[in-house]
Amino acid sequence: MNVLIKSATILDDKSDFHNQTQDILLENGFITEIANSLKNPNKYPIISLENLHVSSGWFDSSVSFGEPGFEERETLSNGLEVAAGSGFTDVALNSNTNPVIDSHSDISFVISKSSNATTKLHPIGALTNESKGTDLAELFDMKTAGSVAFGDYKKPIKNPNLLKIALQYASNFNGVVHSFPHEAKVATKGVMNENITSTRLGLKGLPALAEELQIVRDLFILEYTGGKLHIPTISTKKSVELIRDAKSKKLDVSCSVAIHNLLYTDEKLIDFDTNFKVNPPLRLASDSEALIEGLKDGTIDMVTSDHNPINIEYKKTEFEYAKNGTIGLESAFGALNSLFSTKKTIQLLTKGKERFGVENSIIKIGSLAHLSLFNPTKNYVFESKHIRSKSKNSLFIDTKLKGTVYGIIANNKTSITI
Repeated sequence: MNVLIKSATILDDKSDFHNQTQDILLENGFITEIANSLKNPNKYPIISLENLHVSSGWFDSSVSFGEPGFEERETLSNGLEVAAGSGFTDVALNSNTNPVIDSHSDISFVISKSSNATTKLHPIGALTNESKGTDLAELFDMKTAGSVAFGDYKKPIKNPNLLKIALQYASNFNGVVHSFPHEAKVATKGVMNENITSTRLGLKGLPALAEELQIVRDLFILEYTGGKLHIPTISTKKSVELIRDAKSKKLDVSCSVAIHNLLYTDEKLIDFDTNFKVNPPLRLASDSEALIEGLKDGTIDMVTSDHNPINIEYKKTEFEYAKNGTIGLESAFGALNSLFSTKKTIQLLTKGKERFGVENSIIKIGSLAHLSLFNPTKNYVFESKHIRSKSKNSLFIDTKLKGTVYGIIANNKTSITI
């Protein structure tokens, strides 16, 4: 793949060309020249786009597709095209498929099936067999096949001894264990944040306590066992405080937050729009503010779209019975860029790679090109026409966003939308 990128503003604080507008020459997938103005004697294809910015490739630590088993929700090929068009060069795939991704052969299958995509897929293997929470899955075998972490998507580890054993075992090969923060006996059948809004709407509440109790338990276990713990998609102010305190004790814990939990509160549910039914649920404004502050001070390690396609029949039903989940890849950049400066947005979208062993390519001569291309200043309203996913369950519809994505250059391929 050979291409000349013209007049691109480089945003990569590890690069000598950070904040400079340069031409970038790519040959055979590598960056061979960067300069104010480059000629094109070989007549390579030229990328010249309005207000073009480039950064090191973006990473999403939690995406769900469907294949194998739920291809009607999303296929691997289309899902990775959506990720590429949304600016992500790397995504970590959750194990909530049918069958569940819980073995060496399952990991090998999804890697092989996605090998020709522009976006690179990094599978998260199930922590337990069939994600049933009873017996540990083949963690080491999945690690050797290419799994970057282990977790049962949106399912808590109910047995504390199982988490203890998982952390101890995985530490032998530097494995990262996910523990979804949800104490089921406290959460019961809650469908939204427990607060005055849930009372007013007559919906069963899911208290913040259910998340925070589980985090306290997990952090105590981590302090005892050692190892690497990742707590995905925290949503409360107290959760931020607990993890901040754990990090001050030098515990090896990381966490993420879903982008929609930064933008929206439980008041969005007053119209019973099932697209806003997510897990963890939308919380209070004070929680969103604490999550944003946690990102700013580094307590929260990464953001995620928590992209989760859901069949229309599971969303077009009574709120109480609708499935949790929203898609979020297509809207991720515009949503974050409307909350933070573009510089901070790019920092957040490129964080998390090291935690999951994903290579981070710096924009410099001789480096392999893993680039995200975007226009950070274009304002627009996110509509159904912007959705490329097979499932359309987005809570960002009709939201004003800032910044559009042109696509990516990665793995010696281009995926650019003009």
